[in-house]
Amino acid sequence: MSDTNLIDLKNLTLEELTDFLAGMGKENFRARQIMRWIYQRGACSFAEMTDLSKVLREELAGRAFISDWVPEVTEQSQDGTRKYLFRLADGQTVESVRIPMEGERATLCISTQVGCAMQCAFCLTGTFGLLRDLEPAEIVNQVCAALKDGPINNIVMMGMGEPLHNLENVIKALRIFYTTEGFDYGPRKITLSTSGLVPQMLELGRRIRVNLAVSLNATTDEVRDELMPVNRRYPLKELMAACREYPLQPRQRITFEYILIRGVNDTAADAKRLVKLLHGIAAKVNLIPFNEHEGSAFRAPLAESIEAFQTYLLDRNIVAIRRASKGQDISAACGQLKGKLEKQQGRLPAP
Repeated sequence: MSDTNLIDLKNLTLEELTDFLAGMGKENFRARQIMRWIYQRGACSFAEMTDLSKVLREELAGRAFISDWVPEVTEQSQDGTRKYLFRLADGQTVESVRIPMEGERATLCISTQVGCAMQCAFCLTGTFGLLRDLEPAEIVNQVCAALKDGPINNIVMMGMGEPLHNLENVIKALRIFYTTEGFDYGPRKITLSTSGLVPQMLELGRRIRVNLAVSLNATTDEVRDELMPVNRRYPLKELMAACREYPLQPRQRITFEYILIRGVNDTAADAKRLVKLLHGIAAKVNLIPFNEHEGSAFRAPLAESIEAFQTYLLDRNIVAIRRASKGQDISAACGQLKGKLEKQQGRLPAP
């Protein structure tokens, strides 16, 4: 069997690994054993799996492998934020960001696609276009690599790509995150962010539990059409109806991400319309000041605009959190490190 025919075990959920081993005539419990080795002990070879027989280890090596990622570039911010750029087997690159939280806690922001098809006007990743989906192994390997630098408490699928545009592989990755012998994360520890693909949102809600974040960023169809072309297919009325239908656990809320852009969506009228849009939804709002980057005409909001917008929501009993910008001294905005590196390597034209 050639190398190209070997199966990467990180692409398999526990159920798929069980079936794969059953096809080799092996017992079901072996799948849990192997999963523990891969995800809890960080094994990258079958030779390390000392509680498997030598014969089984050799058999596995003839049929499968375990991928292992090391970042090609790591940037470290003064505030502890760490940005990783990974080179994939086909030469493409994706980014992940480790964000320090209170105490010793950390959140990892991961990518689900190489590039993105959504073409949001404020997003650097959209300028690359969609190159391809990430496989489950490529999604979980971002977490495996970051865990080498210390524990990860929460995972957010908010990096490059639209997770719901890669629904099957994302659901497989979530199953690996949740499996007791895998990463053993609870569903409340993982958040998936979407630009608003309505049918896939509802399918996601039916199939698996995960915190949902909706990238909203506007309170009228006119402005959202310009900022987020997906709105032309699924306008605000449809999107908010889907949010009302999305199944939530007790005390769970949908997070609405709202990137504040100076003079575009940061007015008192926008704040008022946002309150109306969220009526009847268990919601919290993440206010994110726009992160200015090369090639974008948009500007960061003024401090007083952010303050007034947040106060208006809070006064009307809407949980509104201003997300602190981290990693300002490194290529923190999604796609910045990839863009910088590829320009240096002559893969991207200079603006």
